[in-house]
Amino acid sequence: MCWNATADLTAGAVVTAVGVVCVARVRRARDLPVAALPLLLGAHQLVEAAVWRAGGGCGPATTAWVVIALPVLPVWVPLGVLLAAAPVDRPRLWAPAAAGLATAAVLAYCLATRPAVAEIRGHTVGYGVKVPWMPLVLAGYLFATLGALLLSGDRRLRLLGAVLAAGALACSALWRLEFASPWCAFAAVASLLVLAWVRRSPAAAPVP
Repeated sequence: MCWNATADLTAGAVVTAVGVVCVARVRRARDLPVAALPLLLGAHQLVEAAVWRAGGGCGPATTAWVVIALPVLPVWVPLGVLLAAAPVDRPRLWAPAAAGLATAAVLAYCLATRPAVAEIRGHTVGYGVKVPWMPLVLAGYLFATLGALLLSGDRRLRLLGAVLAAGALACSALWRLEFASPWCAFAAVASLLVLAWVRRSPAAAPVP
C-alpha cells in the first residue's frame, strides 16, 4: 500500500519491473515461485492504484487486491520457500506450509461467502473482510508468510523475512493513524533482496 494512486502506480511499476528481471534470471525451476514474488507484490500495488481511483468500494479491483493479499500469499510464500530450500532445511518448513494452506482455506471461504469492502481512510486504504477467529487466522497467516522466510536456511531469505516483518509492523502502526503507508518502500526493498537471492545461484545451475 502507498499513500495515493500515483504512488501505488509508480511503485507497482518499479517492483513489477524488478520481478520481470528476477524471473528472467532464475536458473532452477524450483526457485521460480520465490523469484516471481516481486511480480506478485508489484501487481498487488498496481491493483491498489485502481482501488484508489475507484474511491474504494467493493468492485473488481477491491476483490482482486483482497484475493492476492489473503488466500494467495499465505500459500505462495511458504510453498515457494519450501520448494527452493535445500533438502536438509525442508523438514522445518513443512509447518508454515501447512499453516498457509489451512489459513488460505479459511480466508478463501470468507471471500466466497462475504463481500470485501475497501474504504479510503486519509492517506491509506482500509479493507474490510469478516473473518471468524481472527487472532488465530492472523497468527496462521504470519507464521505461514513471515515464519517460512525466517525459518529458511538461506540468509538472504531470512533477511527478506526480517524486512517484511518490519514493514508489516510499521504499516500496521501508521494505518491506525491513517498516515501515509510506507509499504511501497518495503516492497521495493524486498524486490531487490529477491533479485540478490536470484543472482546468488550459479549461472550454470541446471534446471531440474
